[in-house]
Amino acid sequence: MPRQHRLKQPTNSWVRRSDLVKKGTVFVGLGAGLLLVTVVSMAMGDKNPQTKKVEVDSAQLSGSVATIAQLGDQYIEADELQALLAGLPQGSADRLGQNRTAIDDWLRSRLAEKKLLSEAVAQGWDQREEIQQMARSATEQIVLRTYLDSVSQVPEDYPSEAELNAAYEINKGQWATPAMYQVSQIFLAVNDQGSLEDVRKRAVELTNAAREGQTDFAELARKNSEDPQSAQQGGDIGMRPLELLIPEIRPVLAQLEVGAVSDPVQTPTGLHVLKLTDMQPARVAALDQVREQLRNSLRSQRKELVAKAYMEGLVNAGTLSIDGAALNVVLEQTE
Repeated sequence: MPRQHRLKQPTNSWVRRSDLVKKGTVFVGLGAGLLLVTVVSMAMGDKNPQTKKVEVDSAQLSGSVATIAQLGDQYIEADELQALLAGLPQGSADRLGQNRTAIDDWLRSRLAEKKLLSEAVAQGWDQREEIQQMARSATEQIVLRTYLDSVSQVPEDYPSEAELNAAYEINKGQWATPAMYQVSQIFLAVNDQGSLEDVRKRAVELTNAAREGQTDFAELARKNSEDPQSAQQGGDIGMRPLELLIPEIRPVLAQLEVGAVSDPVQTPTGLHVLKLTDMQPARVAALDQVREQLRNSLRSQRKELVAKAYMEGLVNAGTLSIDGAALNVVLEQTE
């Protein structure tokens, strides 16, 4: 096979979130998340559930051999990779196709799986009774799920516009966005109680300078704030709801007008001089903004109800009998 050229993958920078309340921070934190990156899930951010078939470039398959990777006696042919790409959400296959490193990783992983499977089958592992039972159970579940899905389809015109509106009004509170505050700060750390008054005096001086317009607040923050992260941004800590700000900050910002600078606010770690640079009032998202999300939710709920009704109908259509004595014997044996 011709040598495949690897494309250099862009370097990713990972930013570690700070502790919930650390020195110089005025917000509680959004929580940490762990992103699992796999070849198949790398593009799952697409919201469009539709999929598309991606044709393998005919130039890559010229000749009679369609094998694109090989490990010993194990092969991956074009149709297997094509099936992987075809199963991705719309647009994801294009991005995956441009990420040669991810494709190479998938090929290596898939060949290793095939090699492992070949080794297991050679040792008769697939003939073990417990493996056979697991395979039968898995097949049964696949058949059940796919068949139940086929008999519990929801009409394409559900929900109607009237049903969407009714569901929106009933659940309007779920679409509410709290008031958001764009805040800048100058933070001065208090390392011990003895230094509190000196730090407070300095904070008052910076407050007066910011209010009198002697120096731009962002410039004051860059030169004086002891929170390096926000200082680099001219003191800006971003747009956040009050709930994500530490308790001492919340009532101050709630009463502050846009453009105003607060008196120094003391927190367990130091003093904060705050400037409210912008504010967005609380609002409720319009129906058009949540229409697709609401529609999908209603369709999922209806499908669950249809499936449940279908299963109950199967039971009710026949004569159900339970042998209590035989059941008790089984239960006693498991105790």
